[in-house]
Amino acid sequence: MSKLLIEGDSIKAIEKILEGSPKRRFNEAVDLIVVLRGIDLKRDPSAKINEVVELPHSPKNRKTKIAVIGKGEFLSKAREAGADRVLEPEEIEAIATNKRALKKLANEYDFFIAQADVLPKIVKYIGPVLGPRNKMPINLPAMAVSQLPDLIEKLRRSVRIRTKDQPIIHTKVGSRDMRPEEIVENIRAVLSTIERKYEDPSKISRVYVKTTMGPAEELPIAVGRR
Repeated sequence: MSKLLIEGDSIKAIEKILEGSPKRRFNEAVDLIVVLRGIDLKRDPSAKINEVVELPHSPKNRKTKIAVIGKGEFLSKAREAGADRVLEPEEIEAIATNKRALKKLANEYDFFIAQADVLPKIVKYIGPVLGPRNKMPINLPAMAVSQLPDLIEKLRRSVRIRTKDQPIIHTKVGSRDMRPEEIVENIRAVLSTIERKYEDPSKISRVYVKTTMGPAEELPIAVGRR
């Protein structure tokens, strides 16, 4: 886990953010904003980050939605595991004839899982829509169908972090009704992934946290700004 966060100071900072933001009529998300430095994404596209991070504590304000594409036993197992939607290749082909329906599918689900031997048949239909959204399906061989429930459960607890054109990462790390300690542990998980990517903690310049409708507040980190 990342050692960038100063334990006591970070918990106090989260408490202050939660106490200082007026309560809304809904359970607000807690967002993390990480500003990077010394990274030129235009000159070096490989410096972009696109990772799935499993959080120690699931945010309670929203359910991560997962769609599974496959056939036969693969889809039966997906249903048993609680997948939010299961799709056969023929259904994907049918949806692909309607661009609006295909975009709706892409936007509605956070993660897609595909049976490995089915993916080549459907990638031409879903690739142009899922690719730009960084939601290309996770491959799982049919022979590994027993792993499907664990994969779905893992993705339920996960968030995707990525940079676009600017060296900034914005992702959800909790919900307002979570304990500050839980939110801090989730933030550590995200920062650890970023540190592994760049192999240099000092690439993380600033860290901010905010509720959905609240202002961003900076968290103290061990690596000072240089």
